Amino acid sequence: MSALQSRASGGTAKLGHVVMIAGAAALGGFLFGYDTSVINGGVDAIQEHFGVGSAMTGLTVSSALLGSAVGAGIAGGLADRIGRIRVMQVAAVLFIISAIGSAVPFAIWDLAIWRVVGGVAIGIASVIAPAYIAEVAPAEYRGRLASLQQLAIVLGIAVSQLVNYALAAFAGGSASGMLGPIQAWQWMLGVAAIPAVVYLVVASSIPESPRYLVAAGKVDRAREVLTKIEPGDVDGKIGEIQAALGETKPKLSDLRGKFGVLPIVWVGMAIAALQQFVGINVIFYYSSSLWHSVGINEESSLLLSLFTSIVNIIGTLVAIALVDKIGRKPLLIIGSVGMTVSLAVTGWAFSFAQVVGEDAVLPAQWGVVALISASAFVLFFAASWGVVMWVLLGEMFPARIRAAALALGTATNWIANWLVTVSFPSMRDWNLPVTYFIYAAFAALSVVFVVKYLKETNGRSLEEMGS
Repeated sequence: MSALQSRASGGTAKLGHVVMIAGAAALGGFLFGYDTSVINGGVDAIQEHFGVGSAMTGLTVSSALLGSAVGAGIAGGLADRIGRIRVMQVAAVLFIISAIGSAVPFAIWDLAIWRVVGGVAIGIASVIAPAYIAEVAPAEYRGRLASLQQLAIVLGIAVSQLVNYALAAFAGGSASGMLGPIQAWQWMLGVAAIPAVVYLVVASSIPESPRYLVAAGKVDRAREVLTKIEPGDVDGKIGEIQAALGETKPKLSDLRGKFGVLPIVWVGMAIAALQQFVGINVIFYYSSSLWHSVGINEESSLLLSLFTSIVNIIGTLVAIALVDKIGRKPLLIIGSVGMTVSLAVTGWAFSFAQVVGEDAVLPAQWGVVALISASAFVLFFAASWGVVMWVLLGEMFPARIRAAALALGTATNWIANWLVTVSFPSMRDWNLPVTYFIYAAFAALSVVFVVKYLKETNGRSLEEMGS
């Protein structure tokens, strides 16, 4: 074998190793998707079980998102202090505790508390996975490897919908039906403990981020890890990391700039907020309830939610294929245009819903239009903003502020998610079509923002960011 062939073979082996450890880190994304979406199948049953109104139901569903904002806010500092792997382990333990507690609540506020605990775990996982993957991935493959986080998220969403449908079917076709000593919706929430245990085991078996190890002064250990994951001059790469980190340890105050925080941090926060203001999580948190509200029975609503998740997976695979080929910025623009049109059509279709007593019925032809346009919205989102936002937040910031800036951007994403989620039940009851038109307006705004303010990051090394 020639020297060139040997180097190529070694590079392929290292890439395979990186793919495996990136996939392991992305398991946090699976729990992120499962835990945030699983409550979708039990919204109506929870409301009936506790005898609460739409506003309280929305607050309970969205309570996890407040915890997510807290988890995202603390994850960066924790990751810089105790390491990326330890933070993953903390998140896994919190997922387990939340799943068990959520399965056996004795009051609506008790359920909300356990959802907050799970939310903290989600927030931590949503920061640490993209940060870790970006730090172990070679520049030319970083977009696709970072996309594994979003692929894991959408797989988690799909599995949650499948589990919801199966459990409801076993309980007589309803999430409020009994399965043994508890109702089906309680099993839906409790099953999350199983992948959480797997995440804890897997996270304990992957190596620490070499960039964290260099920052922590563990250069020899960093050299060992880099030898397994990076082709080329390992000592040269360590030198680049040290130069990018500077002489002092990173701290939150490094984010400060003329207008509160640095301009690059404002851009990251805006990208994070716009991803949620298009209303994507309304589809996943309330989809079965939404379809039910326009005259589709509960069993069919759960099947439509599962179909939406499959569309989400297909879109994510499209994004993975394109993110390193055409770049982050073009993909976002295409997605924003597609979302604007599909959201506007969805709102238009829902304007034909006929209210009969307390029930709303969508005529068959407009139901088909709504299903197609809502599915197109999910497809455009998944093929662009769903993947690219997480890729950007993991890579766009300079090395010294990466963990802290990623945490702030992710916290912004969760706060925006909470605002959309908690407001949707009331907005739906007020005027469903106008609600979708508002989301379409934010999608249109995202086109302008990306064109004007976002810089392309495709193909640049992490140490080049911020230059």
